[in-house]
Amino acid sequence: MNDDPIPISLVANYLFCPRRAWLESVGERVDSAQMSQGFYDHRKVDRRRNPSADDEGEYQSINIRHEEWGVSGRLDAAKLTDDGVIIREYKATPVKREMIVTAAMRTQLALQAACLEDMGYHVARTEIFFTTHHRNVEVELTSADYAEAQEAVERTRLLINSDTAPEPLEDDPRCMKCSHVGICLPEERRLKPVGRRIMVTSSDKQVTHLATPGAKAFSRAGRMVVLKNGQELASIPIDTIQGLQVHGNTDLSSGLIRELMWRSVPILWCSGTGRLYGWAMSTYGPNGLQRAEQHVASQEGRLGLAREFIIAKVHNQSVLLRRSDKANPTVGQLRNIEKTVGNANRWQDVLGLEGEAASLYFSQFDRLIKPDRRDRWPWNGRTRRPALDELNSLLDYAYALLLSDCIRALISCGLDPHAGFLHSGKRNKPALALDLMEEFRAPVADSVVQTVINNGEVRPDGFTRALGSVRMKDVTRKTLIGAYERRISTELTHPIFEYRASWRRIIEIQARMILGYLDGTQSAYRGIRVR
Repeated sequence: MNDDPIPISLVANYLFCPRRAWLESVGERVDSAQMSQGFYDHRKVDRRRNPSADDEGEYQSINIRHEEWGVSGRLDAAKLTDDGVIIREYKATPVKREMIVTAAMRTQLALQAACLEDMGYHVARTEIFFTTHHRNVEVELTSADYAEAQEAVERTRLLINSDTAPEPLEDDPRCMKCSHVGICLPEERRLKPVGRRIMVTSSDKQVTHLATPGAKAFSRAGRMVVLKNGQELASIPIDTIQGLQVHGNTDLSSGLIRELMWRSVPILWCSGTGRLYGWAMSTYGPNGLQRAEQHVASQEGRLGLAREFIIAKVHNQSVLLRRSDKANPTVGQLRNIEKTVGNANRWQDVLGLEGEAASLYFSQFDRLIKPDRRDRWPWNGRTRRPALDELNSLLDYAYALLLSDCIRALISCGLDPHAGFLHSGKRNKPALALDLMEEFRAPVADSVVQTVINNGEVRPDGFTRALGSVRMKDVTRKTLIGAYERRISTELTHPIFEYRASWRRIIEIQARMILGYLDGTQSAYRGIRVR
């Protein structure tokens, strides 16, 4: 039983949609245009100040609580009068929408009034100020409003104390205007084409890469400033940073790290050769209980997940080869392995078939390179670190970039990147991130390497050799990072849901599909198969 007081805002979300309230209760947070407008409209409310002679008796941002009901919240504004307290709530609505006091708004005001009454104050009046229209609307509360508000608190408490998430709404117009639709994915849970366009707005934030050796980044006036030898290399608004990737010998100030953690922006560090060293993330993240259940499921094993990761991987490898060499017999062999994986009944069999497919695929990897360029890019097969040739060096780095995106996606929905279902976490590897990236290796990372070579964006002399291993020069590394960002930001028609989304967004959707499969809100998981 959770004895903490229930936020009034959570009760209002419950009335709008129980699943949205559940998502809020487990820590899911989103940014939307209307929410940003609401925060902006509250900028004066959230600044505490002493009342002046003109506004004596007016108070803002007041914490309130009802001990018996177990609910708490904050008043936007309140004014003391001879008749009692006047409660004012600020609401933002789209310009063309009418000023309608909804049932959820009435419940919110009733809860606020009940809290003040419980604290010993008489409430004279409640009202809502619609900030978009600059109009004030008085709301007269009834005894029925208070009764419904108390009942809503109890229903919300039952919801958040439940061990299972409520089912998503089905074919409901509320989803069209919900800020949480991008993480709830109500239509997508059925693993069928989405009939209506319920899409989260594409974020204008980007993953930022720091790849200049010897540079230092720090926070100044809401921006990330990058300097080297006293010269400013970049100045980026921190609000536009979705994730920060640090490559090689680049330093971050403690102030910048603290600012990014406060904003829940993950930071990942990798070496100059692309080996991922680690990451930092905010203490507070969503789905703590689901994360604990993920570890149990990882220990027990989920063969369905492991199969889908490899089926999608082998399928995408065969498609990439087919696009470059339609007559290649390896394509047919990979398709046969894909079918066999679908019938595998043991985890060991899945791993064995994956190894067989990888051997076949990489034996033909040079066929992805244009014939007139193959002589300059020798290929003797896939080798693990350290890279023994230029192609393997490019692949290593592209895979590190992809792994970082998979880690960010898993962190965003509260899953632990270490507790996987295909790869082993015994050596503290990010096993689930490695699982998730399998289906994206060919269409994202391998495709990037193929593109930079075939387009002449990188050259064989853009590498150095040291004790038999090959490393990229700084200019080659930055070129590859730029090509990867172009690829990961490219929009395509989703193979399952048939709407447009970027590769980065699709990776996050797949991470949430894993979460949905683990928490029971969807019956199965299906990997991404390109066409």
